Amino acid sequence: MKILVGYKRVVDYNVRIQVKPDGSGVVTDGVKLSANPFDEIALEEALRLRDKGVATEVVVATIAPADAQAHLRNGLAMGANRAIHVVSEGGIQSLTAARAFLKLVEKEQPDLVILGKQAIDDDANQTGQMLATLWGRPQATFASKLDVAEGKATVTREVDAGLETLEVDLPAVVTTDLRLNEPRFIKLPDIMKAKSKPIDTIAFADLGVDAGDTLKTTSYAPPPKRSKGVMVKDAAELVAALKQKGLL
Repeated sequence: MKILVGYKRVVDYNVRIQVKPDGSGVVTDGVKLSANPFDEIALEEALRLRDKGVATEVVVATIAPADAQAHLRNGLAMGANRAIHVVSEGGIQSLTAARAFLKLVEKEQPDLVILGKQAIDDDANQTGQMLATLWGRPQATFASKLDVAEGKATVTREVDAGLETLEVDLPAVVTTDLRLNEPRFIKLPDIMKAKSKPIDTIAFADLGVDAGDTLKTTSYAPPPKRSKGVMVKDAAELVAALKQKGLL
């Protein structure tokens, strides 16, 4: 059984995001870049399935600029067998990413694709669902528990009313939530082993994917600074203040 895992590189979650002065994007020069936390959870779950003997191979894949090799080596150090690097210098929207992953799916023929439910840079939460639709295979999103056996995946997911359990036939797409697991700590010997693991490099243009990006970002702006708090004497004064601001 082969598992394909999406492994996106994003600005580290501990970094304070700064918007460029001209509003054309966010500052990334000299900024720490790390694996998307949800994708680390996806990779950890794939590795656990391999450790249980359910899977035999785990492949990580990313769509990123040419300097993302170190990022993929991190995924290999966690334990992935090999990596695929689709080199793209420009920004990739969700539908384009799903189309690119579909090409990888057609090439690799995985039994299971695991993606993070969203990336923390755009919070789109779309790629997994779009991939499943394009592939014509079942999907189970926001997984907080995953069991694979006898050609089926059983996924427990959190919904507003509580917990929902889905059973889907493989191949399928599963997206991971935060409560699914805690990614393992990478040890120095694993980092050394990762240097000899293979990384396949593919130019985005060679996939034959039409970008077809229909969304255009006109400008970026930081959120407005929070105004100073106002103390009120009682509930009546609070209601009056809210009415004055047009909030009631």
